[in-house]
Amino acid sequence: MGRAFEYRRASKEARWDKMSKLFPKLGKAITIAAKEGGTDPDMNPKLRTAIATAKAQNMPKDNIDAAIKRANGKDSADIKTIFYDGKGAHGVQIIVETATDNPTRTVANIKSIFNKNGGEMLPSGSLNFMFSRKAVFSCEPYGGEADELELALIDAGLEEMESSDDELRIIGDYTAFGTLSAALEANSLVIKKGALEFLPNSTISLNDEQMSELEKLLDKLEDDDDVQAIYTNVE
Repeated sequence: MGRAFEYRRASKEARWDKMSKLFPKLGKAITIAAKEGGTDPDMNPKLRTAIATAKAQNMPKDNIDAAIKRANGKDSADIKTIFYDGKGAHGVQIIVETATDNPTRTVANIKSIFNKNGGEMLPSGSLNFMFSRKAVFSCEPYGGEADELELALIDAGLEEMESSDDELRIIGDYTAFGTLSAALEANSLVIKKGALEFLPNSTISLNDEQMSELEKLLDKLEDDDDVQAIYTNVE
């Protein structure tokens, strides 16, 4: 996902009527992770990371526990992760990740949002060759020697490491999610967010006017209750 969109998204989250939108999405991520790999965080790195992400957003422990318990409930059996492909104006490619118990409702909503905001739905899988599935972690800044950390993480599947004053970003192949998560914990890194994401193989630039136009579409997609994440090729 492009840096411009990450910055815009961070700004939006800061001003959200947060808990009405953010906590349910985080809760769904926890429930899906527990459903896929078991409800014991010690044995399920994806769940462990989903919990860490929720805690970084100040989600209460009761909410987290309830989301884990829902994985064993009959309602969770119907929740599925579904990806939809689309395009916006100015050559923007978009993959929308959803978690839904009603795919008919979700696809109708997503299609409507694209159509009403200058975009277009594409057949599922159309953009697979334009994006790569990666394990992506955002951690608290690392105070030690970066070269030593990089060497320690390579064996766990590290492909790229980006450091800034605000965060340490770790990227690896999607199959290395579990080993990378464990390696980050072993090196005492604090995970703020971790997920399997679609990263663009090539990016495009938009000017301010074009970005503002795109944001109208992305905002509407983000506001849909079933949407968990949005990936674009905007740098």
